[in-house]
Amino acid sequence: MARIKPQALLLQSKKKKGPTRISITTIIFCNLVVVLVVFSLFATYRHWSNRSRNQFQSGVSNVEENDGFVDSKRFDLPGYAILNTSKGYITVELYKDGSPEIVDKFLDLCQKGYFKGMPFHHVIKNYVIQGGHSQGIGAAEDWTSKGKPHGHLPLSPKHEAFMLGTSKTKQDRKKFELFITTAPIPDLNDKLIVFGRVIKGEDVVQEIEEVDTDEHYRPKSRIGIINVTLKREA
Repeated sequence: MARIKPQALLLQSKKKKGPTRISITTIIFCNLVVVLVVFSLFATYRHWSNRSRNQFQSGVSNVEENDGFVDSKRFDLPGYAILNTSKGYITVELYKDGSPEIVDKFLDLCQKGYFKGMPFHHVIKNYVIQGGHSQGIGAAEDWTSKGKPHGHLPLSPKHEAFMLGTSKTKQDRKKFELFITTAPIPDLNDKLIVFGRVIKGEDVVQEIEEVDTDEHYRPKSRIGIINVTLKREA
């Protein structure tokens, strides 16, 4: 058996004990895997971050659009009504923000021609003019007949003369009583819903107020509204 030289043994020992070398290809491959994992995690984060932001902005945008729609819808509603009466024209400003439900109902009835030919069936001097299609005793006459003393309640600014309103008493949805005050009336605070005011034609209101009436405050000659014209601007 041939003897191995010492130098050969030393080289053989170094080969057995030395660390295993990693190839360049393996290093490059591992680096690529790490880069791909990091890139994938970053892309996933960006995706969910953008999605959350878009959902938030979409929600805000929807709220703004809805608010804008409501505001624009209210803005587009007519703000004035011209009552063509048998004594002349009365222009009223409608309180779209103060009494939106009543104004909506009033506008709807105007468009349906409800007020065309409506009579003023009760005229009480220094008090109120009442119009409507109802029969029998009027609300204004009923309030007066109960003898509630004037000035008992504090005066509300919205119940000055030449205010447009309707009764607070529960009515049929298809019916609508119309009132125009001809003097400040404190005791209507709990009876009348004010939804507008006369801005032109006060003299016409006063002329209607002066008509002859019977003992029940009913005009002796027919007087009423011929038609109503709606306008966005006065």
